[in-house]
Amino acid sequence: MRVALLLLGYAAVLGVLGPLWLTRAAWLGRAPRLGIWAWQALTVTVIVSVALAGLAVAVPTVAFSGNLAEMLQACVMALRAQYAAPGGAAVAASGTVLALALLGRIGWSLASALVRARRERTRHAAVLAVVGSHRPDLGVTVLNDDRPAAYCLPGHGHRIVLTTAALAALEPHALEAVIAHERAHIRQRHHLVLAYAEALERAFPRVPLFRMAANETRRLAELAADDEATARSGALTLAGALVELAGAGTPAASLAASGGHVAGRVRRLLAPQRPLHRAAVWAGALAAGAVLALPLVLAAEPAVAATSLNACPLTDAPVAAAPPVSG
Repeated sequence: MRVALLLLGYAAVLGVLGPLWLTRAAWLGRAPRLGIWAWQALTVTVIVSVALAGLAVAVPTVAFSGNLAEMLQACVMALRAQYAAPGGAAVAASGTVLALALLGRIGWSLASALVRARRERTRHAAVLAVVGSHRPDLGVTVLNDDRPAAYCLPGHGHRIVLTTAALAALEPHALEAVIAHERAHIRQRHHLVLAYAEALERAFPRVPLFRMAANETRRLAELAADDEATARSGALTLAGALVELAGAGTPAASLAASGGHVAGRVRRLLAPQRPLHRAAVWAGALAAGAVLALPLVLAAEPAVAATSLNACPLTDAPVAAAPPVSG
């Protein structure tokens, strides 16, 4: 029970204080890919902590001595003792239900989101095959539309789509920047990152952590794609292209250069670039990894400690015969 309380307390503290700190951290805009990793580590840590707390309640820690048969005997004895105690069965069942319900809800939301997005992308790709035209020199599909728009359909058979209005509105360097932005979305697999964050938001809509994580992940994915695009074409060129494409509508399950937070992204591109130092990025990644690993350490500590204890009877050593009594 002590481990379960520690894990629940850890999840509660991180779930409340973590988002408050990350939303105020200025370094996220300087290292958006690290920011995405930080938000993912935070949400995964909270989920894992709660699930492990449920399992810690359901399965008692058992001390054992080296022999497998003795370990199994100790497990059976501990489980019998727990379920025989008043309320023990109810507590164990509650822990199991908590862990399974949490993981089941998340798994269902994520799987349904991925299937739905794939179906929508497949349907739109079928339409593009009929009404779109391929531009091999640009590596894009061109759609006849008087609204300037650029977006990508990630996943299997990914493609980048530009409207004829976007081709007419963007000069060559701006066009190259927009295409590089869409390729960055595909290369960094942002559709999977966003599917995970949005699945958590749909699974638990009243949890502020998951709502904030989804919003920030969408923003940071665009910043990460912007950074890769500006490495090729320059920040001012991409900023001008974003202004041209601002407000363009795009299909569901697509990722677009004008996908959101355009005003903030343009201000960031026009400001002096101050990328986070590589050493700071590695330190942040290690810190996020440590936050992610701590629940596993907390859950494993009693089991590791138990291996040094003897809870099962060991094989009795032969008793030495008593010396004969003289006289």
